[in-house]
Amino acid sequence: MTNGRYNETIHTDPNNYEYITISNDENKVRIYTLKNGLKVFLAQNFDAPRIQTYIPVRTGSNNDPSDNTGLAHYLEHMMFKGTSKIGTQNWEKESELLHQISELYEQHKAESDTEKKKAIYKKIDEISQEASQYAIANEYDKVISSLGATGTNAHTWFDETVYKNNIPNNELEKWLKVEKERFSEIVLRLFHTELESVYEEFNRAQDNDSRLVNYELMDALFPTHPNGQQTTLGKPEHLKNPSMKAIHKYFDEYYVPNNYAVVLVGDLDFEETIQLVDQYFGVIPYRELPKKTPVTEKPITEIVKRTVKSPTTPRVQLAWRTESYGTRESMLADIVANILSNRGEAGLMDLNINQTQKLLWGQAFSVGLKQYGYFSIVAVPKETQTLDEAKELVLEQIELVKKGDFPDWMLPAIINDFKLQRMKTLETADGLATNLYDTYIKGRTWEEELNEMDEYAGFTKEDVVAFANEFFKENYVIVYKEKGINDRLIRVENPGITPVKINREAQSEFLQQILAEKTEDITPEFIDYQKKIKTDVVKDKKLSFVKNKYNDIAQVHFIFPLGSDHDRDLGISTQILQYLGTDQFSPEDLKKEFFKIGVSNDFKTTNDQLLVSLSGLEENIEKGIKLLQHWMYEVKPDQEIYGQFVETILENRAAVKKDKGRIMSALTNYAKLGESSRFTNIISKEELENTNVEVFTDRMKNLFKFPYQIFFYGKDFERFIAYIGKYTENESLSVPEPKQYPEQETIGNVYFTNYDMVQMEMSKVGKGHSVNIGNFGKINVFNEYFGRGLSSIVFQEIRESKSLAYSAYVSYSANSELNHPDYITTYIGTQPDKLQIAVDTMTELMSELPEVQSQFENARNAALKQIASTRITRTNIFFNTLRLKKLNIHYDFRKDIYQQIQSLNFDDLKQFYNTEIKPIHFNTAIIGKKENLNREAVDQMGTFKEVSLKDIFGH
Repeated sequence: MTNGRYNETIHTDPNNYEYITISNDENKVRIYTLKNGLKVFLAQNFDAPRIQTYIPVRTGSNNDPSDNTGLAHYLEHMMFKGTSKIGTQNWEKESELLHQISELYEQHKAESDTEKKKAIYKKIDEISQEASQYAIANEYDKVISSLGATGTNAHTWFDETVYKNNIPNNELEKWLKVEKERFSEIVLRLFHTELESVYEEFNRAQDNDSRLVNYELMDALFPTHPNGQQTTLGKPEHLKNPSMKAIHKYFDEYYVPNNYAVVLVGDLDFEETIQLVDQYFGVIPYRELPKKTPVTEKPITEIVKRTVKSPTTPRVQLAWRTESYGTRESMLADIVANILSNRGEAGLMDLNINQTQKLLWGQAFSVGLKQYGYFSIVAVPKETQTLDEAKELVLEQIELVKKGDFPDWMLPAIINDFKLQRMKTLETADGLATNLYDTYIKGRTWEEELNEMDEYAGFTKEDVVAFANEFFKENYVIVYKEKGINDRLIRVENPGITPVKINREAQSEFLQQILAEKTEDITPEFIDYQKKIKTDVVKDKKLSFVKNKYNDIAQVHFIFPLGSDHDRDLGISTQILQYLGTDQFSPEDLKKEFFKIGVSNDFKTTNDQLLVSLSGLEENIEKGIKLLQHWMYEVKPDQEIYGQFVETILENRAAVKKDKGRIMSALTNYAKLGESSRFTNIISKEELENTNVEVFTDRMKNLFKFPYQIFFYGKDFERFIAYIGKYTENESLSVPEPKQYPEQETIGNVYFTNYDMVQMEMSKVGKGHSVNIGNFGKINVFNEYFGRGLSSIVFQEIRESKSLAYSAYVSYSANSELNHPDYITTYIGTQPDKLQIAVDTMTELMSELPEVQSQFENARNAALKQIASTRITRTNIFFNTLRLKKLNIHYDFRKDIYQQIQSLNFDDLKQFYNTEIKPIHFNTAIIGKKENLNREAVDQMGTFKEVSLKDIFGH
């Protein structure tokens, strides 16, 4: 028990279930413990007739056997493969074959002779072929999607494995029936194909620069603890030598009801829900957990240095080990992280480093784990700086904390910001559910979690300074991330898996029973935007208002029909504003003033719109508007600061050209639109360097003279109307005509960019017909049925059957604006030696729409259930109207989509495919290491052209 204002109370409901609530808990969470030890967290949220579900298991990679790392993560994958009831056509025959495969894997693991191992693996592949005749791929996802579930996924980390679904509330009992079945046993079917997919995930991780640095950092921080010695994805030698018996043992030991929880937040009835949870999960027996010997790390007493290399921009990362989440040390480390970096607002690093452009970028953060944690700083130097110079700059900021050289108002402002961010999180079903499962995983009570804010508020500046002086010594880890060739990449051979049968048409008895069980349908609710949005006029400005029913946070948005198409340099103008002050405030002081009143500002430029937004406590919004307009009207041009800004812009451009993800995005855009597009039409280096800053600041000073409208989200519209007129001026400038960009035909060109990586990534993009709102329902079902999701045709064939990729999809995207074309995109990331078969498979799939009637019906019904149980809330009520207006729609168009899907049959979908997709020609974007490129596979897709970074970025 804690002594805060939040205290536990024990209750008994009418059905004699005992539960705990916490006094003053605005979310009224109920916490039950069933007889078998299962914790159940229930809370209500009536935004929509849906329930956010999480099943968090208190185990992760830290519990992997040392000779079987990656096991927890692989088990997470296998939890989607079904059971003896889900995913099988003949369990008796299938189970015999799975037992043989399991025994062969034990032989394979024990065998040291390479050729003999290959022979055993070949036998595994043969028997897997036979076993796959009885397996039904992805039936779990078919079952769960039939309920209208969204967000179906899972993740594994150090001490947690969390299973996720968002379901319509009328399908709760079916969901419990499915999950009870899944958590009662594990069946390792289609094992070797999924193993190859996990290895593809490992390959993707090797190409992820952040993981490269983090692995090295954690290894040095935790030289003996699993936090640093057992990565979630595991070691490659363990992934290639798995043990099915070890996975079964792990499941039996850790997947027990006294080691996981059921978290349900949404439109639910407490008494009915706990009875249903007990009915299904209460029968799973309690089992003692394995005894574990705690691992205690010795203190770090010196600076530990590591170096890694990759093609991306150099950076340096420092880290100090902390005690566990929720401890005094962990909380003080969190406070110091926010004194240095409080969401880019007014921390010491925000102001002294980022604002003054002394580095390209710097940030501090704190991570609290179940056991231990760490405080970390990342610093990205400019090209003229060394990594050690960057390190010294951030260490200087820590010295300021140790001296107490930060303003007295900062600590209470940080605590208020903590409270504000928590308020935003807990107002949504997902935010609350996530907080609940995280609390459970870390072994804390909900009482402790709620009292945490008061504990933070109890710390004084003296506490912080004393902590900093004790904590920050030469006892840290530093990782130098240099630009160069990553010599640690592991390039693996394709093991030669024979594609397995996936039996698309088959259905287990379990799925048939689920589909046969009828639940009362949820009636869709289509919003009347005119009723939900209040409007008024102040001067010549339209005001729109949506009421915030949840908390005291308000937002005001100034919406200008002026974007980068009208003024290419508008985005640069809003960016330079961030580094300039006024005669009254320095740029640093402006940041501080916004942070003091708890109001954040944001400038977002798109091709046709500029959105200037403020968010914070409603009582301070007027102060925020006054400060914002003072800043914009009175901005003080400074050519010297502008010169530094230009250097930063150019260095950021250079950094982007080293980042694999950004390169692939730019290359795909190039394949889609060619060399003349918004993406490449940017202000040149010469223009930037030779322009007077006033050209940009004048844009900001004159911005409110352009036409705009105002949207207010809060509680008191009348009060807002009473004061907003003081900050509104009549329109006196007109919006210039927008630049028109060509939308070129895609005609079969293949564009390649060289990058040193393990995988090859390939994206094909095709230009379709102009958007047709009459196709939206078909597009919805097509994506569900064919191209996206775990049970889609593409996913089953590419990943389940042939193990060609971890990620593969086909997506049809309707244009958001009338008179512009739709686009269809395919993506696959795979090993170079699999590129040929990947290309062949995708080409074959796209040649004719496969007909699987049961799967089509499942996709159609899932789409209907998702629409019926979705509600439009909060600021989306207003912003949806802006999006629909671009399509000349002025009502809730989901009604038309719902009706179209109701009457849709497979022939309709096939006709849509044959008319809108089949005739399309594609351009292709490929990124990878040139020496690994399979030109034979590439040449069959079209005319090959290697393009430079300058070609695709436009600079």
